[in-house]
Amino acid sequence: MEERRKTLLFLVICLILGGLAEVSLLHGVIGVSYPLFIAVFYAVLYFRFGFKFTHRRIGLLLMIVIWLLSASYMFFDNELFYVLNMLAIPVLIFVHIVLITTPNHMDWISIPFFLRLVDKFSSAIMYGKRLTKLFFKRVLFRKVKSETTHTLKKIVLGMLVGSPILFFVTILLVSADEEFRIVIMEVPEFIVKFNFIEILLRSLAALLLSLLFFSVFQVLKNRYVTPVVRVSEEKIDKNWDGIVVGTILILLNGIYVLFVAIQFKYFFGEAIQENLTYAEYARRGFFELLIVTLINWSILLACIKLAKVRKKSLGYFLKGLYSLLIANSSIILTSAYMRLSEYESAYGFTMDRVLAHIFMVFLMVIFAYTFIRVWLEGISLSHFYLIAGLIFYTGLNVVDLEEIIVGNNLNRFEETGKIDVHYLNNLSYSGINGLITLYEIEPTYPELRLLLVHHKEKIADLDITTWQSFNFKKQQVVERLRELEL
Repeated sequence: MEERRKTLLFLVICLILGGLAEVSLLHGVIGVSYPLFIAVFYAVLYFRFGFKFTHRRIGLLLMIVIWLLSASYMFFDNELFYVLNMLAIPVLIFVHIVLITTPNHMDWISIPFFLRLVDKFSSAIMYGKRLTKLFFKRVLFRKVKSETTHTLKKIVLGMLVGSPILFFVTILLVSADEEFRIVIMEVPEFIVKFNFIEILLRSLAALLLSLLFFSVFQVLKNRYVTPVVRVSEEKIDKNWDGIVVGTILILLNGIYVLFVAIQFKYFFGEAIQENLTYAEYARRGFFELLIVTLINWSILLACIKLAKVRKKSLGYFLKGLYSLLIANSSIILTSAYMRLSEYESAYGFTMDRVLAHIFMVFLMVIFAYTFIRVWLEGISLSHFYLIAGLIFYTGLNVVDLEEIIVGNNLNRFEETGKIDVHYLNNLSYSGINGLITLYEIEPTYPELRLLLVHHKEKIADLDITTWQSFNFKKQQVVERLRELEL
């Protein structure tokens, strides 16, 4: 009886949590409401499970990542990450709560843990279905006879089948008679006036979210998992012949050394190929070099994992070839980085170009750690890659990339007098902020005033009045717009 009472109490808490999720995430543009919901969600998690969690170090990292990503909705306004985080945050939350309720002996980056994620998700869905059926059977239709229930099911089926026919016939009758059309059109106006459909859909969304939360928490209560023996990297079946691998690496390193030697003056000097400006040369070679780098990384990982070494001398020889491949890849990656920098100097900074720069820095970190792994075989690559990926993605969310892009373009304008105001205008509030700054520097710049007049007239339409949408960047830009004299 006591356990049942606690379960009912927790169901009520989940109903409140589902309502908060609907209010926080489904009412216009998201702002401060996201970190607020995250705070309440984890408060409910700790209320349900206490503080007895496993995998505490990686769990703490995931929690910090989740908090920072949700806080980005309150401090920044990057449209790209706004959309990406709508998927990334729920996935990370689910992985996190499954991880911290999984026994420590299970590796958090392994096939068994992935299967556990799938199992917990499917179990939560099945639990929600069973709970829904139980609710309809024992609560709504508890005193209804089976014959009546069967009849109601047929009525619902008839409504589902008949609705399309009714809609088609109504359209024909509306077209046939004007008075009938007037009477029929009054019905949707009445519905829209009282927001019946919106209230119904929002209530349904809140109930579904509540059911999802309750089902997941209930499924996670069962922490038992079949003991799994961790498979180390040394136990992986290595069936690639070391001599064959060495031959392939010698060929690759040979062509890369030749390529670097011939092109070195273009990599790090002012010389360019015939009939090409530096910007054109940079654009022409950037993607090819980046693809070559990714191919090298894939080959390197495959060889480290699968190459079979029978003699110690062969092992050192392969490690030397791995190191040379990493060195060549690093030089090529540096070349691609410098080519892109030259292209930005010629054409300006954009989100795509800055992200490409950051991705190349990420690859440099990956190559550096892989070089360490070549000579220290006991460390794990997969764990580091995942952690580094999480940290880099979170960093992209907290550094305000659009502000950096705007600042670099303004600096370029002061040096060259060139700037793409339409690109800044297509950014979010950071772009508008940059336009205001540009207007303060050069108010006569072509088309700039028209863009700012348009934004100033649209202040009333901006979604900044609801508490859910509060965002510091928006508030800053709106205040600057209101004070701007055009």
